[in-house]
Amino acid sequence: MSRYAANEIEAKWQAAWEEAGVFRATRTADKPKYYVLEMFPYPSGRIHMGHVRNYTMGDVIARYKLAIGHNVLHPMGWDAFGMPAENAAMASGGHPKDWTYQNIEDMKAQMKPMGWSLDWTREFATCDPEYYGQQQALFIDFLDKGLVYRKNAVVNWDPVDMTVLANEQVIDGKGWRSGADVERRELTQWFFKISDFSEELLSAIDGLDNWPAKVKLMQANWIGKSRGLQFSFSRTDGGEIEVYTTRPDTLMGASFVGISPDHPLAKELEAQRADVAEFCAKARKGGTTEEALEKAEKLGFDTGLTCKHPFDDSWELPVYIANFILMDYGTGAIFGCPAHDQRDFDFATKYDLPIIPVFSADGTDAELSEAYVPTKAEKVHYVRGFAGDSQQTGEQAVNAAIDHCEANGVGTGVTKFRLRDWGLSRQRYWGCPIPVVHCESCGVVPEKKENLPIALPDDVSFDIPGNPLDRHPTWRDCACPSCGKPARRETDTMDTFVDSSWYYARFTAPRATTPTVAEEAEYWMNVDQYIGGIEHAILHLLYSRFFARAMEICGHLPEKAIEPFDALFTQGMVTHEIYQTRDASGRPVYHLPEEVTDGKLANGTEVEIIPSAKMSKSKKNVVDPVNIIAEFGADTARWFVLSDSPPERDVEWTASGAEATAKHLARVWRIANDIATMDDASGDGDQDLFRAMHKAIDDVTKGVESFGFNAAIAKLYAFTNMLAKSKAGGAAKKAAARTLAQLMSPMTPHLSEELWALLGGEGLVATAPWPVADPAMLVEDTVTLPVQVNGKRRAEITVAKDMPKEEVEKLALSLEAVQRALDGATPKKVIVVPGRIVNLVI
Repeated sequence: MSRYAANEIEAKWQAAWEEAGVFRATRTADKPKYYVLEMFPYPSGRIHMGHVRNYTMGDVIARYKLAIGHNVLHPMGWDAFGMPAENAAMASGGHPKDWTYQNIEDMKAQMKPMGWSLDWTREFATCDPEYYGQQQALFIDFLDKGLVYRKNAVVNWDPVDMTVLANEQVIDGKGWRSGADVERRELTQWFFKISDFSEELLSAIDGLDNWPAKVKLMQANWIGKSRGLQFSFSRTDGGEIEVYTTRPDTLMGASFVGISPDHPLAKELEAQRADVAEFCAKARKGGTTEEALEKAEKLGFDTGLTCKHPFDDSWELPVYIANFILMDYGTGAIFGCPAHDQRDFDFATKYDLPIIPVFSADGTDAELSEAYVPTKAEKVHYVRGFAGDSQQTGEQAVNAAIDHCEANGVGTGVTKFRLRDWGLSRQRYWGCPIPVVHCESCGVVPEKKENLPIALPDDVSFDIPGNPLDRHPTWRDCACPSCGKPARRETDTMDTFVDSSWYYARFTAPRATTPTVAEEAEYWMNVDQYIGGIEHAILHLLYSRFFARAMEICGHLPEKAIEPFDALFTQGMVTHEIYQTRDASGRPVYHLPEEVTDGKLANGTEVEIIPSAKMSKSKKNVVDPVNIIAEFGADTARWFVLSDSPPERDVEWTASGAEATAKHLARVWRIANDIATMDDASGDGDQDLFRAMHKAIDDVTKGVESFGFNAAIAKLYAFTNMLAKSKAGGAAKKAAARTLAQLMSPMTPHLSEELWALLGGEGLVATAPWPVADPAMLVEDTVTLPVQVNGKRRAEITVAKDMPKEEVEKLALSLEAVQRALDGATPKKVIVVPGRIVNLVI
């Protein structure tokens, strides 16, 4: 072949790898294992260059580990349940199952030409009954161990779609699909007892040495350990209101007591008074997230009740029902200190309540125009604190307040966590059915494992809002597994976070009739390298860590796997310009990159170009890998997404960048072709070429091992230039070119296979042992020094590393360029810094 024709060689080598079973994960005793995993995709229909970057990073690591002698597990699957499939079915009149599996086939057709070293024999989708049946078995085991339970909880309820919404699906207080005002409704829900593991999950973060610091901090903040005071306000009409506060140091600035609309006292008043019932109904509208509550208009209802301040019986605080307080947080009741909490400040301002400063930056007691909220580590002057008028940090003051309160019989210091139990119930069809039945005689009964999977029925329709499982009598109505009497299946399905919280374990034995197989889990776990987006830094990783612990308790994972991911890497995004025009109403109309040439559409209309942003299907600034492969080949796409930026940073995809990459790979092809025709004679430059080759091996190896893919590629550019210019003979050049093919193979595997075969390499480059640098060849015998005259660079000299200063000085003075700069003058001083520079001062 006289030219680099990517389309001709890539399919050939992919077929060769498949025929040889190169990437099939095998458990053997004679090799160490390496498990590399990228966060698996949702089958939305098409992949883009963001996917290409993510999976290519994992592929580089997998191919490298295979080359250095590991058994490699590098699997792929599909996070396939969820609302998008149901929404597509509603829109098209089709079925979520058909939509999902068709998208999987479409995405696989895009992925396979990329040449990733995936073991497709282990592929599964979370909507496969074979997979979710084992998830149901896990649920039953968790239930048996007390790790899952049922309770009433306040949820986001969409009254139009008649379903519970996740917090992320509530946008500005409305359902993301229906646009209806979301209500807070109390329903019976299933929960995982993740909060029981709060301390363990938090303390174990310190041992995650190969996780990004920012991810560990995000995990720690979400778990949210804090020490506070739990105490009760005495109501003036009898009874108590219990509160928990992390800022007891502000107790002397209290101006009201607030309770949730779902607090027992609020419900008691609601049953007695129509005005309270009307307010509570209004307050329950809107989302349940902290962000939603912060943004919502602050609404309060003065109950007419009052509480005594615990340190002054004459100080009475009004009791308000407030829409920004949730029962799920603390006790469902707070005391408001408007001077030092902006939410309380806004509330107090609206309802004309006192604003009493407890501390200030300068010790004054001035009126505030907004809440003064310093950090807990910042020192402030307490004017109404528990240690007198003193300067303290918030942390010191909190401890002093707890000590004072405990000494005076006002409450107890308590350590609590922000982390709440994981509500997993979803009122929708396209998810894993919860494997329990409801029996009038036996209560809630888990299904027998021999009856698993409890498969979803296919004959459902979405023409009526709500969960189709609720109105499917032949599926819903069943016999009790315990007594055999008529019973009803649980029609809630599991949160899709459940599906992705244990898939890493299932990949170790994806066809097993149990969730895992002990021998396989013992060998393959843990995941040595996990790769994915920073957007999953909190919930997915936290839930996966909980699931690993729960699976270990139930005997499905070894103890070593309770932290399932040994190393984590969060890659940057691939970005692209956004191209848009405007319709008659001025609304933006987006255009795909292939529709735009030189800033214009085919009809000559100029487009508005918006600077580079994350690739988004809605904005159409996506680049389809199929188009890139057709024009340049998969190796061009792989090389470009790795070479242009450090992998943790964003990279901008540009047509010019792709073209430049393709030209470089074509140049490598030409260089190798020329070398292949040379005879095997020696040359004057053999030793220099071999030194450069071993240096490249060392540099590229270090780059790959440290995720410095762009740095490794920079070294490969340099080595390619050295090889092209080298005066070495044919034998040395062929050896160096074969090494170049090996070093490039994790990034450009197809081109490397072709060059390896062309240059006489044995077998496949994919299975060839990784080259090892000779330490002796890395020792530099010579050094090149710049020569300056009066601080201006005039020349350079290459000298032996151990040459005496006097000899270096003589050589520098003899240089023609130096003599011209001296112009007959004698230097006043010659400074030789060994290994660095020669500086002549006139």
